Amino acid sequence: MQQSHIFEETYQLYLEELSHIDIAARADLLGVNSEKDGLKIPLYDREYLVSKGGIADLGGGQVTPAIRVVLCKYVLTCPAELPALSDRLVTYREFKDAGPLISYFTTNTNKILETTFAGNVSALRQRSLLLGGEIKTSETYDLSVQFHALPRIPVLLNFNDRDELFPATASILYRASAECFLDMECLAITGTLLAGLLIRP
Repeated sequence: MQQSHIFEETYQLYLEELSHIDIAARADLLGVNSEKDGLKIPLYDREYLVSKGGIADLGGGQVTPAIRVVLCKYVLTCPAELPALSDRLVTYREFKDAGPLISYFTTNTNKILETTFAGNVSALRQRSLLLGGEIKTSETYDLSVQFHALPRIPVLLNFNDRDELFPATASILYRASAECFLDMECLAITGTLLAGLLIRP
């Protein structure tokens, strides 16, 4: 409850900041479409309208406080020029400002996926496909899937199932350039959101 309250306060602050910028002018830099007085932004399997009036789920669903904050921050953090979109993939802990949130991220992403899908890679594959994931060829992992958290922010999930010697392992990788589009808290939320979507009934 306390966290939701904090997200709501942050969201209201971000709406105030959005009221002072030309939101639609950021469409090309973010790789999204402008719509009326705002931007249509896909976040995993849903699409949202971000405008000065707030955030709306274009599918008619409810928008959680955390998603509101992430979408606002994505627009507000938009760089003045499109940075080089690095192909180099990094774990969350490799981002220079990730330190305080590494434990939170690991507990709420990798460990949840490992616990949920150990011994059931086929279920993870099915859930990934339903979420729009693209299965990647891998000789190293039992399953490697690319998702799109947001435009400009692809996410790669690698998973190895448990065996006689080792427990299941999961890792979530981002482009190194992801930090140009979101701060570390919001980037962490994209990881926990992915885990939550994959384990939902």
